[in-house]
Amino acid sequence: MSKHDLATYRGWRGSRMATAALAAAALTGCVATGDDDRVAAATEPTARHELPTLTATGWFGDNRERIDAMITALGRRSPTWDAHDRPVVTLDWDNTVTKNDTGDRFTFWMINHDKVLQPAAGDWANVSPHLSDAARAALAAACGALAQPGQPLPTSTHPACANEIYAAYINEKTVAGLPAWRYATVTPYANYTYQLTAQIMAGHKPRDIRRFARAAIAEGLAAPEGATTTVGTYVDNGWIRIYDQVRELIAVLQANGFDVWIVTASPQLVIEAVADDLVGVEPDHVIGIRQLVRHGRVTADTAGCGPIADGANTMITFDEGKRCWINKVVYREPVEAQLPVNPDPTRRAVFAAGDSDTDIAFVKDATVLKLAINRAKVQLMCNALSNYDDRWLFQPMFINPRARRTSAYPCSTTRDARGDLIVDEAGQPMADQFEPLY
Repeated sequence: MSKHDLATYRGWRGSRMATAALAAAALTGCVATGDDDRVAAATEPTARHELPTLTATGWFGDNRERIDAMITALGRRSPTWDAHDRPVVTLDWDNTVTKNDTGDRFTFWMINHDKVLQPAAGDWANVSPHLSDAARAALAAACGALAQPGQPLPTSTHPACANEIYAAYINEKTVAGLPAWRYATVTPYANYTYQLTAQIMAGHKPRDIRRFARAAIAEGLAAPEGATTTVGTYVDNGWIRIYDQVRELIAVLQANGFDVWIVTASPQLVIEAVADDLVGVEPDHVIGIRQLVRHGRVTADTAGCGPIADGANTMITFDEGKRCWINKVVYREPVEAQLPVNPDPTRRAVFAAGDSDTDIAFVKDATVLKLAINRAKVQLMCNALSNYDDRWLFQPMFINPRARRTSAYPCSTTRDARGDLIVDEAGQPMADQFEPLY
């Protein structure tokens, strides 16, 4: 990190809420249970030479060195570090912390283990109002006679029903090839296929969803690399891994006094069930798709943020929705200040990481460094390779990285979910970009 970065950050010092645990507490088994305990843990004296740095290999270029420099400059080694005003880090989960998608893994597991419940009146509009009439009709024909409302659909033994759920979720079409959604599934605030993963949890108790999540993810972690799973008659990915480099990154950041959050477009209940055990991030530092709970059971309605009301079902933790939820949960901004970019840089993360256009808003918001895992997602890669203000870190996937793209990313002509040309943090268009050699 340059002297300019540190000087700028010190100039930005201001009030920031302190609510995260130091990883040392979790790693020694002494997990604090309240904010006061966590702040106390963060103030425990630690000799500077005892603070860890990154050691894992597999980082591209000088990424590891630049992250270590940031940690040294802003963490507990710094004379300006304050346990009550710790620098915030925000990390995506799927394909950033993990290799492969946990939301997919959970969805497939739910279908394969008969955990999707028949919706009210057998009408899938009661699961997602965004499904098309064609999808509702196809789901009713394939699944309607299999169970009463509120009872488990026997999808493990009735592939026609499993196929229609899978096809709507993955292919965005019915099995017959008709559009499964009323309109485009991607908006600046939501991806309705991602939301479907949270909505098929409806009718279950939260504790049961957490149990399902642990089982689904354990199954994916135990599967050999390259394993597949069959859903109905479709074959899809069947394995996941935690990136060792990112697991270490989280532990080092926490030990050095950073406030680390997971911000995911997978369901809150799914990721909070496993994040502590897998990477040392406690449930209250996970921000995912949050479904409303009524009478002790999860509903198909999603909690809102900013101007979007609870149950409107048009915002999830996706793109600008992630920013909204960070402002709401991490910084406790008032409703009117949750959706826009926070104009106070001290109330934004110093470091963020993501792998997809899903993450573009909150990664761009980071003030010191921005890590972009390369899955060839155009908007994220255009920003990473344009590298505004030299704050972006381009990183191939740590496991089975994709082959280098040899053609340029069409940054100058690509449009975002609003139909506007994509731009960098300064609002300027970007030239087409090539990936570096790796």
